[in-house]
This record gives sequence, structure tokens and C-alpha cells, in this order.
Amino acid sequence: MTDVLKQLTAVLEARKSADPDSSYVASLYQAGTDKILKKLGEEATETVIAGKGGNRDEIIYETADLWFHSMVLLAHNDIDPQLILDELDRRFGLSGLEEKANRTK
Repeated sequence: MTDVLKQLTAVLEARKSADPDSSYVASLYQAGTDKILKKLGEEATETVIAGKGGNRDEIIYETADLWFHSMVLLAHNDIDPQLILDELDRRFGLSGLEEKANRTK
């Protein structure tokens, strides 16, 4: 895992015990899963719009927001981001069609 992801993971974990009045992430945790999912959905939509517009800087900015809020969701559910990287690694080298056919879920 990159240093940035490790650092962000540590900060998101620390925010679980932070005062929601002084931390945006702590306020998301306090509001619960539905609020986190709403924010994640908003960021996904903004990323789609940026992608449609084709502006490189906007795509980068919105994708960063999307990834950040995805990591908030992971932290809220006590999921280490390394597990996501491991899953991506497992899929590496498989065609998308092959991976989909092999799913048991």
C-alpha cells in the first residue's frame, strides 16, 4: 500500500474517536452508513460528470473525492484498504469476462 493510502487510513481510523463538530469525517461516521453512502453517490455522480466533460483536472479532482469517500466507507466498516488491493491483485491478469464468470457471489 502506498504511503499516502497508509497515512489516510491512519487518519480515518483516528477520526472515529474525534469530535464530530471538529472533523468532517467524524461527522460522517456519526451520521452513519446512509450519510456516507449518500456522499459516496454524490462523488460518483460528480466523477461521471467530470469524465463526460473530459476536463483532465476535474476528472482528477473528482476521482480523488470519490476515492476518499470510498475509503471513509471502508474505514466505517473496519475494512483495511489492503484487502481491496489484494482483490485487485487477484483479478490482475484475468479478462473481465473470465473474472465475472468465476464469481461465486
